[in-house]
Amino acid sequence: MTQIPENKVSPRDSKLHGKHFDCVIIGAGMAGLASGIRLGLAGKESIILERHNASGGLNSFYSIDGHKYDVGLHALTNYVPKGTKGSPLTKLLRQLRIPYDALELSPQLQSKIHFPSCQLIFNNDFSYFESQVAEQFPNEIDGFCRLVETIKNYDAFSLNAPSTSTREILKQYFKNPLLESMLLCPTMYYGSSTENDMDFSQFVIMFRSLFLEGFARPLNGVRTIIKALQDKYRSLGGTRKMRCGVAKIICDEQRAQKLLLDDGSEITANKIISTAGYTETLRLCNNDKNQELENNIGKLTFTETITLFKEQPKNLGWEDTIIFFNDSDHFRYEAPSSNLVDPQSGVICLPNNYAYPNEENLEYGILRITALAHTHKWFTLDETSYQEAKQHWYTILQKTALSILPSLNESQAEFASRTIAKDMFTPRTVHKFTGHINGAIYGCPNKIKDGRTHLDNLFIAGTDQGFLGIIGAMLSGISMTNLHCLQSKE
Repeated sequence: MTQIPENKVSPRDSKLHGKHFDCVIIGAGMAGLASGIRLGLAGKESIILERHNASGGLNSFYSIDGHKYDVGLHALTNYVPKGTKGSPLTKLLRQLRIPYDALELSPQLQSKIHFPSCQLIFNNDFSYFESQVAEQFPNEIDGFCRLVETIKNYDAFSLNAPSTSTREILKQYFKNPLLESMLLCPTMYYGSSTENDMDFSQFVIMFRSLFLEGFARPLNGVRTIIKALQDKYRSLGGTRKMRCGVAKIICDEQRAQKLLLDDGSEITANKIISTAGYTETLRLCNNDKNQELENNIGKLTFTETITLFKEQPKNLGWEDTIIFFNDSDHFRYEAPSSNLVDPQSGVICLPNNYAYPNEENLEYGILRITALAHTHKWFTLDETSYQEAKQHWYTILQKTALSILPSLNESQAEFASRTIAKDMFTPRTVHKFTGHINGAIYGCPNKIKDGRTHLDNLFIAGTDQGFLGIIGAMLSGISMTNLHCLQSKE
């Protein structure tokens, strides 16, 4: 007999107990919300179950002492201007029947790949980035142009494409390993779940989204995107149940029979779309057929510091939107082996530096610094040690960023006097609010491209299906729902 957790209602008190749905969606992130909208547009009755009190999953927001913080969203990638045909952004908005203007997108000013011996600047005009490569790597521009043509013509969304090493393919186009490293730094930081390499299909998706398309952001951050999705789902009659997670999926040899919720109630569904992660979802099932998949667990995770300060960044001479940095000409992308954080590479994000309409801007300057984190050590610290470690690594990452940003001719302590508020999240934070094992933001290394599991009516969408980023997550929710829930007779 299942023990009902303390302070939870009994099944007889739950309004959900005994209800049946066409589809249950686990997780109210971007993929889950997009899946729910597609089901609603098709007239299917669905419910989105979310264990926490805020939607967005890996891309959400929170407030401390009246200050608002985004997590996840540095930029909405795949940005194209309104009316652009054939782009992922245009296609998904058409699939969701959400107007372009609802996202309130403003394009980036400019971003940068910063290595010690070279810098490449880019914006949302790809020809400018191409000119930068030609200027910095004149002997490699022909190979770069051939690579771009390959990327434009590559079917990166094929569900049956074999995994191919990006590093091996790039060696066919470049003789200078520095250019290879400089292209891998941003594409890996924004979309690789594997160490020191990535599947070429994923590289193609990320290259297109970062360079051939571009970056944008709503003035009010990720909450604008979440609101647009929630409003659409609600308008279609969809049910979104917050603070209500799935404790177990009861199944036989072939199908999921019912879902046991955290409050002890039970519901049933024809189909289940889980955005909780592949291994995380399989662990909910009451059979042990998938123990061999336990090695498909993500180990790449991150820390991020967020600092609010008095000035607008441009007034300090900080004009870049996003800076991808590395402290040597060889780029390593791997979990640190001993330290809690690896400050040798990372991402600096300045959310103020977008071309917001009417010269509006955020109330405070914002500096976000992301770096690779140790997979396990953050979870072993007691609370006192944990807070001390956060403060220690906050200081180091702040120093790292200030050494890359244009100099203010002042010490770190002097810059700290400009600070209004600060926070830092760690792998522990990511695990707490997403349930991802190890706090692995990009999930499992071996993606489940067709979304299928060992059960006929349980499917994976989101990060572990393989389409990453905000646009990728929504496309994953759409494509898996179209494929598994809207093309069958059931």
